[in-house]
Amino acid sequence: MDDFQATVPMRGDLPSRGPVLRGLPAAVHPSAVVEPGAQLGGDVTIGPFCWVSADAVIGRGTVLENHVTITGDVRIGEQNQIFSNAVIGGEPQDLSYRGTRTRVEIGDGNIIREGVTINRATEKEDGVTSIGSGNFLMACCHVAHDCRIGDHCILANGTLLGGHVRVHSRASLSGAVAVHHWATIGGWSFVAGLSRVLHDIPPFMLCEGLPARPRCINVVALKRGGFSPEGIEAVAEAHRLLYRAKVGLESAREILGSQGMLLPDVLQLLEFLTRQKEGRHGRARERRRAA
Repeated sequence: MDDFQATVPMRGDLPSRGPVLRGLPAAVHPSAVVEPGAQLGGDVTIGPFCWVSADAVIGRGTVLENHVTITGDVRIGEQNQIFSNAVIGGEPQDLSYRGTRTRVEIGDGNIIREGVTINRATEKEDGVTSIGSGNFLMACCHVAHDCRIGDHCILANGTLLGGHVRVHSRASLSGAVAVHHWATIGGWSFVAGLSRVLHDIPPFMLCEGLPARPRCINVVALKRGGFSPEGIEAVAEAHRLLYRAKVGLESAREILGSQGMLLPDVLQLLEFLTRQKEGRHGRARERRRAA
């Protein structure tokens, strides 16, 4: 369920030392605190009353508006905009955490609005909380420890991700969505506002409810994303068979194959659902948790 691409900066991509990496010098407001050792790329802006820790790496063109806290080992790419009172890299809210050195990695071109919190990882997986590129995290979202968000995702105001959640690229979560830990949000899906996500959300689906369930396919996003009419029709037929006719996975596969509809997107959907079924509590990644 982790088969998505997220472009995040790595420390090896940046010089190992020096307050300015390249380009124009960083602009740091006199009231901001940038600890010795922090690496700031060219044309970085650190606004009033920000705090940047010694282990932080910030790529060129990134802007910290004001009152932003970057704490611990945080690697931020280029051209990000981070708004007031965001806290990135805070300790995981996990009672088992004992101070292990873990980190946050953020890609390029993200917008992180007011009051967003992104916690660094625990040691239970690979020690990284990561966010890809081109994402939009609206005010007061929370990204918990060990989460991974792909590229071009939207998390609307007040969305809460529990620990170890995966959000695949191009997914959209509306306002005040709460996602259970170890759940996976499939790519090109949409979760309606105020939904409670207890189970994995399949790709290409529009879901809502308490708990959230697939209601139809996310046809607007698929059309905007350039999916072919044939592909959209095939995904819609898969949804009909699986969620309306209540046909099992293997039977649905046979029917779709007989209709010439086993296209790559449909195969991706069926593979996702197969993994979900092999997991526990409707969450494929619970297998890793149990291990």
